[in-house]
Amino acid sequence: MRSRYTAYVEGAVDYLLETTSAATRGSIDRQQLAAYCRGLRGMSLRIVDTAAGGAADDTGVVEFEASLKSEGRRFVQRERSRFVREDGRWVYEGGDVQG
Repeated sequence: MRSRYTAYVEGAVDYLLETTSAATRGSIDRQQLAAYCRGLRGMSLRIVDTAAGGAADDTGVVEFEASLKSEGRRFVQRERSRFVREDGRWVYEGGDVQG
């Protein structure tokens, strides 16, 4: 989770795509993602909760709050993200943005 936050604020689009599940990766517009990252500034990341995601697990959940700035406006992204293990590596499967 922390590495994906860093990738967003540094514009590491290749890394974001590589760490997205194969089932979801095809629906991502690379140019749109790159444009979003270019305008994004990271302020802080706080992990609120985790569930599973250990060495013996194939799934895990990370709930986080990311303080970000885009187009001069500061906002907080709250999300409960789902991760799955693919080929021994954790990848982002999807998430539920919270109000």
